[in-house]
Amino acid sequence: LACPMFLGLWEQDGILTIYWQGSQEGLIQEVQEALVQLDVTIPVSSFQLQLVMLRDWNAQWAASVQPIRIGRRIGIRPSWATMEMPEDGIEIVLDPKQAFGTGHHATTHLLLEWLEEMPVLKNSRVLDVGTGSAILSMVALRLGAVSAVGIDNDPVAIDCAKDYAVLNGFTQELDVRCCRVEELVGQSFEVIVANIDRKTILDISPEFSKLRSSKTQLFLSGLLEEDERDIVGKLSSLGWTQQDRKSTRLNS
Repeated sequence: LACPMFLGLWEQDGILTIYWQGSQEGLIQEVQEALVQLDVTIPVSSFQLQLVMLRDWNAQWAASVQPIRIGRRIGIRPSWATMEMPEDGIEIVLDPKQAFGTGHHATTHLLLEWLEEMPVLKNSRVLDVGTGSAILSMVALRLGAVSAVGIDNDPVAIDCAKDYAVLNGFTQELDVRCCRVEELVGQSFEVIVANIDRKTILDISPEFSKLRSSKTQLFLSGLLEEDERDIVGKLSSLGWTQQDRKSTRLNS
């Protein structure tokens, strides 16, 4: 479906929903021609067409974002909402933008819960690899870290992260930058967090060892359970020891 009218596709429970800008007849013809190339035939009666009226989808999605509580103390909310927090609560304000990490994703939840449980976080230097919105860095600082460096290869994410840092009152203690982990020459961190994919972690794992001190702890998320053997094997060969693991089920 390599044509300008094709806007995207969503699969759930064996049903493909195609988003299309153009005529209904054009959609059916293009899909059928694509299926012919795959030696698949689907009768026209299997197609269900529905007209979707144009609207501000970003505004509609943003309005649906609700405050969330993670762990015992952490609260994340958009600027237009309020939420009740415990006396020692940690509140971060995030308005939905283009950077990953509003706190609503399960992989982010896992790392935030881990950060809250970590006694080693107090007065530590934190490296947040694939920082996105810098949510992990900001929470780490509120939990007692002395400094945090958040890095990402997406300049748009870094621009968003800088806005969030200002919005939440962070200054020199939070350093967000567009760079690769191998560019952090001569630095060391007591805590390294990374919410990224298996391939990236395997590729950059030797760099983690260059940034460690004698008491560095590494926290990873964003992985599938079947990735564990490869990840643990690679890091073990570099001198790391697995101490704990958490898992969650993502809703489809």
